Amino acid sequence: MKKYDLKDILPWIDPAALDYQQWVNVGMALKGEGYPASMWEDWSRRDPGRYHPGECVKKWGSFNGAMNPVTAGTVVQLARDQGWSPPDDPGHELDWNSVIGRDRDEAVIVDRNWIEDAEIPPPREWDPAREIIRYLEALFDAGENVGYVVKSYHKDDRYLPTKGNWDRTAGELIEQLSACGDIGEVLGDYDEMAGAWIRFNPLDGNGCKNENVSAFRHALIESDELPIEQQYAIIKQLELPVAVLVHSGKRSLHAIVRIDAANYDEYRKRVDYLYAVCQKNGLKIDSQNRNPSRLARMPGIMRAGQKQYIVAQNIGKDDWNEWREWIESVNDDLPDPANLADMWDNMPPVEPELIKGVLRQGHKMLIAGLSKAGKSYALIEMCIAIAEGVEWFGWQCAQGRVLYINLELAEASCWNRIKDVYKCMGIEPVNRRNIDVWNLRGRSLPMDKLAPKLIRRASKRGYIAIVIDPIYKVITGDENSADQMAKFCNQFDLLCTELGCAVIYCHHHSKGVQGQKRSMDRASGSGVFARDPDALLDMIQLEPTQALVKQEGDKAALRVCREWLKGSDKLEGISQDDLCSVSRTLEYCEGVYSPAAVQALKSAMEDEREGSEKRTAWRIEGTLREFERFEPVNLWFEHPVHRVDEVGSLRDIRPEGDAPPWKRGGKPGRPIIAEQVQERRDKLESAFSWLQQTPDTVVRIGKLSVQMGVTRNTAKNIIDAHEGFERDNDGIVRRVEPGTDAGDERVSNLSD
Repeated sequence: MKKYDLKDILPWIDPAALDYQQWVNVGMALKGEGYPASMWEDWSRRDPGRYHPGECVKKWGSFNGAMNPVTAGTVVQLARDQGWSPPDDPGHELDWNSVIGRDRDEAVIVDRNWIEDAEIPPPREWDPAREIIRYLEALFDAGENVGYVVKSYHKDDRYLPTKGNWDRTAGELIEQLSACGDIGEVLGDYDEMAGAWIRFNPLDGNGCKNENVSAFRHALIESDELPIEQQYAIIKQLELPVAVLVHSGKRSLHAIVRIDAANYDEYRKRVDYLYAVCQKNGLKIDSQNRNPSRLARMPGIMRAGQKQYIVAQNIGKDDWNEWREWIESVNDDLPDPANLADMWDNMPPVEPELIKGVLRQGHKMLIAGLSKAGKSYALIEMCIAIAEGVEWFGWQCAQGRVLYINLELAEASCWNRIKDVYKCMGIEPVNRRNIDVWNLRGRSLPMDKLAPKLIRRASKRGYIAIVIDPIYKVITGDENSADQMAKFCNQFDLLCTELGCAVIYCHHHSKGVQGQKRSMDRASGSGVFARDPDALLDMIQLEPTQALVKQEGDKAALRVCREWLKGSDKLEGISQDDLCSVSRTLEYCEGVYSPAAVQALKSAMEDEREGSEKRTAWRIEGTLREFERFEPVNLWFEHPVHRVDEVGSLRDIRPEGDAPPWKRGGKPGRPIIAEQVQERRDKLESAFSWLQQTPDTVVRIGKLSVQMGVTRNTAKNIIDAHEGFERDNDGIVRRVEPGTDAGDERVSNLSD
């Protein structure tokens, strides 16, 4: 780091703005760099609220060095944080915690290469008393105490003010000056070589320190490094909300700027902002002027043969809020409005699709679901799909590099989980280098602090997607506050804009039954979560019926049987109908295998059945901004991966709390269907789905009744009563959409 004289830098740091450790660090840095203790002592006096005489010297003696000493760089960085920058600063090397991007709070308005000097008009008539009256009327209410100094002393070739007076109100001073017009008689005689001073904020009448300021109304802008005409030009060009602008009688103007802070803490923040803007625009401010009790030059006074007078009043913006809004709007980085006619024949290309029909690159997606719904596994599956350029839950993914930010899993568990998912998906990890993982468990930060660090690390990595899992670890503010969550979600926009990649994150459901809620209303917290992303995928758990669970178990067991038969070339000896029945398939196997082999087969079938029964069922519904709404995707979660229900076994299963249409107030007089009858309906749905997998995809009543284990007539009755099915005269059974004419004509006589 370039060496700077800390004596020049220290005045830029306000000790009152530092915490205790930062204050100690300044002392340690000064001692380590060879500066005297008196320098730390003098600087610390600027914080009268916490300064205690002798404390600095006592602390100084305890600084005996350390393995990791505090250096001058600490002081330099503190000064930078408060608006200081070295002359002709070429920039500085970014460290691990640096933030990339221009700070809008330090907006550049003035082009110093093109600035023109502004003429400063001299006073037309010299009326000293009237000058002071104008100043008092502009800054104070009649009942407010005014601090002023007319007595001075000479030291080191400088005239310095004494503490002065603070016992009279602005109204009293205005009345007396108006009556006699003699400044000496009203305020006291002053030394015309030194001039006189006045405080720009009202006092409480008990002193002239910061704690005696009764209203934090104004701040002082003073700079004497530029010609005074350029100072005036910059002040006007910056539209500073100046209440009074006073010529100091020498090389500077004293601009009394409206701050209107509610308290001292807000005053400090606003002054820091003000000084940073002035600094960026070439107006180097004396940092000692930050104090609200500071003295400024009093108008109507002679100083070494020159007049101290009011140059202008009420220039620039009307108040602080208007000025701040204007400053930020000038440098808001927003594009200008464009006209449709100009764009009509030259439309910009839309971003390519990252997940086909769901999400574009550079957009945002939220996956919401219950706790332990396998959301993290789903995100890992998606990362793998993007890395390899394959399908994810039936949607084709673009191939590219992806960053997975793990905020929840231990690092070793995360790496092993990704490898396990790769294996269970049956995908060769040819492009595993396309997946980067940032393990931050135990080291996560609020999103507004994490975003700049993420941007710095990811800016040159070429990611097409960044996955954050989960966001509750990085949420800033109350998740139920729309205002706070809007600011939180803006960080995702920042990532998308700065990195040009999609940002994908997951969040949990709110408490309670979710079945009758819309998918966009299930995520916990403010509705901002649902409205902000370009794509919202919601995972809700399904509750398969016992009949379906048994059916799926049978299917799993039959798959084992088929593999055994196929492996021993005995598959040709059994019919397709028999292969749909566990009992008949086992009966056939007992006739062609030894007892020991049959026992091993039964054990394998039971293991497969138990594995099938451990599966959970899920449905993904979506709310999309860029694409048409898709049909819900049903999944089986077989740890550690999800598998799409391609045969439709879960299509008619409803989530918990979602009553079927005939329980939501259907036709008047329709009775509630008994639990026993509902089992028959479930059995019909499961049997129909199973038969659709067979080579002969046409489902007939005969096969259906055998699969269901009921008579042909009972099967007919169940079909006729189910609003989701119909049969024709040829005995062919088909699905129909509930609500159609065919579905509404079903009769609820299911007692046969």
